[in-house]
Amino acid sequence: MRVLGNIAGKAVEVVDKTAERWLARLGGEVVRGTDITLLRRMVLTAAVSLVAIPMALTALLRPVLALPVGVAIAASAFLVAAAIAFSRPRPLPQPAASEDLSFDACPGLMLSLDAQGQVHKVGGRDAHSFPATIRDCAGVTLAERVHVSDQIALLQAFDMLRQGASRAETDVRVQKTFSVADGRQFVLVRFDFTAIRDAEGSLVQVIAQARDVSEYDALRREAERRQEEARTAHETKSRFLAAVSHELRTPLNAILGFSDVLAGEYFGKLANDRQREYVGLIRQSGGHLLSVVNTMLDMSKIEAGRYELLIEPFEASEAIETCRAMLDLQARDKGITLTARVSRALPEVQADRRALQQILINLAGNAIKFTDRGGVVSMDAAVRGRDLVVTVSDTGIGIAPEKLGTLGQPFTQVENGYSRNYEGTGLGLALTKGLVALHRGTFAIASKPGEGTVVTITLPMSGPDTAGADEPMAETVEFPPRLKTVQLKNSDEKAMMEGAAMERSEIQLGCANDHAEAKSA
Repeated sequence: MRVLGNIAGKAVEVVDKTAERWLARLGGEVVRGTDITLLRRMVLTAAVSLVAIPMALTALLRPVLALPVGVAIAASAFLVAAAIAFSRPRPLPQPAASEDLSFDACPGLMLSLDAQGQVHKVGGRDAHSFPATIRDCAGVTLAERVHVSDQIALLQAFDMLRQGASRAETDVRVQKTFSVADGRQFVLVRFDFTAIRDAEGSLVQVIAQARDVSEYDALRREAERRQEEARTAHETKSRFLAAVSHELRTPLNAILGFSDVLAGEYFGKLANDRQREYVGLIRQSGGHLLSVVNTMLDMSKIEAGRYELLIEPFEASEAIETCRAMLDLQARDKGITLTARVSRALPEVQADRRALQQILINLAGNAIKFTDRGGVVSMDAAVRGRDLVVTVSDTGIGIAPEKLGTLGQPFTQVENGYSRNYEGTGLGLALTKGLVALHRGTFAIASKPGEGTVVTITLPMSGPDTAGADEPMAETVEFPPRLKTVQLKNSDEKAMMEGAAMERSEIQLGCANDHAEAKSA
């Protein structure tokens, strides 16, 4: 009997250990003793059923079928009973005080306040980086811990929440321990308040998130200071240009007037041709300097937003022909053919006639200057939609692609070396861009080194007030305006350059025929 008792005890012990491991995998690490006792009883009952059920089935079936059917029934009944008894969901671990963990995980410094502004709880991920003045303010009113000059702004933000606003924001200064390194005694803190209301809409709680914005404020102040310095420097430069230009024009008028008197020999003839040559050079140099001064004055007016356009209707073809006639002698002296191709049916344009002629003179003058003897310079005009499109093309030296981006800046030239071959100050193209921008037009340039340049300007036919009517008109024009460079494809460059070369050959052929006819006559 003692042996049988030991065997039964060992069997029960094995069953208990097996049941404990199975229950641990099924329901969690903690296994109750009642579950083990219940499982032990179910195992013993199943063991008895494995014998009793097959024996009972022999009364109905043959023993060959009764044994497997009985075992299957007993095993199925045990598994179903165990599943029903022990299939409870595994409890998920719930963190203690999850609301506090979320509160402390938010960036910055988090504050929980009541409707009167008294702080109840302080937390936040970056709370340690804030001064102790505001970090340890639980139980006091928040307004007491900010700079006295900023308390009104803080109270106004709370008043907005009481009146129904869902959120409010304000910047206040909080005192900290003075540091010699940064020289600051206060930290600029931005509070973002969020209102928590009850079912009736009354304010019951306020959640505040504080962020240190001292660095952003320093950057903003630095940007404002740099902007003010740039504005002051720009105004100083404009005043300097206007003053210098005004002071230069007075003596220049005397130089030009007296050189004209000397050249005309009104008060006696000059002794020799050398003196006449020198007087002519004085007159030519004075005229060039006067044109530079006038250009500087115009630039100063455009920069200051004081350049006034005199808009009037006029024939664009007449203005273009006038410019061609003015530059024709200069082109012929250099051996360049200057042409103007304008349709006779070109309608009137609403623009500043003087400004348009100044644009054409600058562009055509540059084209003549940078075109070698035997070249061709053309001024074309046509109507495209509601715009007047004027094109000035040449077969000159062209412009390198890396230089196109710098064109149009004042005092910027293609050749910057001391040994450059072409005169000029680099102001003409800058002034041209400014005048085009005042007309609300567009400016584009395309060029290829060694083959020529094409400059295209577009002006509204009905005047600058009708251009971009949906956009507000700026009080001042950006100066110098951004230059739009057109990067032509190889096929476009080839077609443009071939067209210019063909035009050049046709014009030269026509001149040769005229010369031959005149000689034969």
